[in-house]
Amino acid sequence: MTSKAPSPVNEIARYCFGLYAWAVFCVSVLLAVFCTLLIPGLTRRRRWVTRCARLTFHMTRVPVRVRGLANLPTGDCVVVANHASYLDGVLLQGYLPPRFSYVIKGEMGRIPVVSFLLRRIGSRFVERFDASGSRRDARRLVRAASAGESLAVFPEGTFIAEPGLGAFRPGAFTAAIRGSLPIVPVVISGTRDILPAEKFLPRYGHLEIDILSPISGDHPAWGDSRRLAAVARASILEVLDEPDLLADGDD
Repeated sequence: MTSKAPSPVNEIARYCFGLYAWAVFCVSVLLAVFCTLLIPGLTRRRRWVTRCARLTFHMTRVPVRVRGLANLPTGDCVVVANHASYLDGVLLQGYLPPRFSYVIKGEMGRIPVVSFLLRRIGSRFVERFDASGSRRDARRLVRAASAGESLAVFPEGTFIAEPGLGAFRPGAFTAAIRGSLPIVPVVISGTRDILPAEKFLPRYGHLEIDILSPISGDHPAWGDSRRLAAVARASILEVLDEPDLLADGDD
């Protein structure tokens, strides 16, 4: 049985949506930059950037469903989420409370406009390839968590085209333990379908955020960052509709 060739009309519609989505995103970024230039105070800037991020999804009519907001502690915590697309950070910025500092891979800090915007809302950059830089950045995360700063982290470090959940790095979990902050696993669904790795034009789709039950200091794994990472990862896999990329035992 042969598959049908894509309809030219559908292909044109996808192309037009992709261009429109990029235009909306660029306008949202410029608006966010403008806000961070003029608005004093980190908390106020974060609130406005959250509105700008959410505007991206409203203007493209991409529905976003958030479940489990009540699971977020009222105090500071460390959110850990799966990573599948460049959209993940924008999505969490738009739909999590604006108190979080996002932990971003260091390469993003070398993109001028993006770097400026992220720094103005208190994001923290971590090096993935330079060992000394990675250790320094890990110490900074520990200090931030110890000072009671809420962090949002993608512990896989990056994303790939292949669907599935990769290995978790222990840095965020070490920071949570040192800062006595609960870990909140978060599952993001749909971003890989809308903007997969190595694709430029986004496609229309539906997005979901599932905020799972926190893991706090009374958990048996608390105190061991690698065990804690494994517990959070297992919790995400229970909800995530993607395979475990470590199922063959490669850790």
